[in-house]
Amino acid sequence: MKKPSLPQINGLLNNPLDFIHLMDEIPLGILVLDKNRRVVHLNRAFEAMSGVSIARAVGIHCRHILRSSACVNNCPVLAMDTQKSALSCESDMINMDRQKLPIRITAAPLVNLDGYTTGFIETIEDMRMEENLDQKKSVAYSFANIIGRSRQMEKIFQTLPVLAQSDASILITGETGTGKDLVSEAIHQTSERASGPFIKINCGALPETLLESEIFGHQKGAFTGAVDNKPGRFKLAHNGTIFLTEIGDLPLALQVKLLTFLDDKIIYPLGSTKGFNVNVRMITATHRNLEQMVKAGRFRKDLLFRLNVARIHLPPLREREGDIRLLLDHFFNHYNRQLGKKINGFSSAALARLLSYDYEGNIRELKNIVEYAVNVANGQVIEPDNLPSYLFDQVPQTALPSAPSMDLATADSLPEEMIFQTKPIETWSSVQRKMILDALKRANGKKAEAAKILGWGRSTLWRKIKQHKIDL
Repeated sequence: MKKPSLPQINGLLNNPLDFIHLMDEIPLGILVLDKNRRVVHLNRAFEAMSGVSIARAVGIHCRHILRSSACVNNCPVLAMDTQKSALSCESDMINMDRQKLPIRITAAPLVNLDGYTTGFIETIEDMRMEENLDQKKSVAYSFANIIGRSRQMEKIFQTLPVLAQSDASILITGETGTGKDLVSEAIHQTSERASGPFIKINCGALPETLLESEIFGHQKGAFTGAVDNKPGRFKLAHNGTIFLTEIGDLPLALQVKLLTFLDDKIIYPLGSTKGFNVNVRMITATHRNLEQMVKAGRFRKDLLFRLNVARIHLPPLREREGDIRLLLDHFFNHYNRQLGKKINGFSSAALARLLSYDYEGNIRELKNIVEYAVNVANGQVIEPDNLPSYLFDQVPQTALPSAPSMDLATADSLPEEMIFQTKPIETWSSVQRKMILDALKRANGKKAEAAKILGWGRSTLWRKIKQHKIDL
């Protein structure tokens, strides 16, 4: 059987050029479409940005691959029916990780030698870096998209630019919700690799067999269900940064394979004996104590040495003096503006509770609390009643006033409800469920309107409805 020839560009140089290799070397996302706006080809940069493989995309209408609001309201390709030159617009896209990314789309017609349009080419530029630079100008005490003015954070802000300019492996540690993902992305965005892809892998989110394929890729036929070649996240991150979060959950067998890559920078996909070189910057993160895991035999000591060339430890929010108030104001302004509210701030009682709370979930929990409060508040300020009730249950039992001389025998003779008053503990999950139900009620059951009230995308609302098992 004759092997199909690869697409080439002829007549430009003395020898034909490999079209696919040329497209993959361009750092912008590229979609090549036919006249019916169906995908003919996409490059590696778009695959990394969107999470959509070329095998899945070919033959599919571009709106189902790009998933942008411009596809509905401002499609530049459709506008070319009246204008033959390139057109640009700023919009957004939803990637396979359900992230909403700001992008700039530039579309141009593909014209044959007779002057007829035979297709279209679209470039998709990731605008997150520009957005973060704008935010940095308007927010004091910040680095990229990280905010803080405590002594610990100032020290980290001084360290990050230095580490960003090197290619050393970085290990980020800290409790859940302290912002490890934000720090890793800030390092990438301020490094010389900023124009390359930033690829994140959660090592605790997939079983071992799927995780190996996700990280290293696989060849067609490597296992049941492997109907196509898959490049893997390392290959997609070529000339960029790979971020392995929850590295403490990486199985021992994959730890060996990762260690091999760190030694020779060569990736071997599942089912393949042929390796390929990958140029990536490695950043890892964990909330676990890797040194204790090494002693317990659950993490390789030699791998820890290789990952821990430089370490950044993010302190818990309760230890960051002055940062709680700064973050409260930041998220309040964000959600107040996003939801179109005209709330002036926090009441003294609400602010006192927010400043004294321990925030076991750190910044992520603080952000969720402020989002909830701004959503439910109807007055000019946020009152204690607008805060999740579990904030007032941090000490779940409160003794009733009693005479100092009351002994155990006296206490045992009293009814239990007279000794302790207890309140049911309300979790963030139940609070969020109430938020959704309240928004649906205010929107008369219209999910698109409820999503706007909550400041979410429609897909996010659908996912949360399913997560909280809300019957409609």
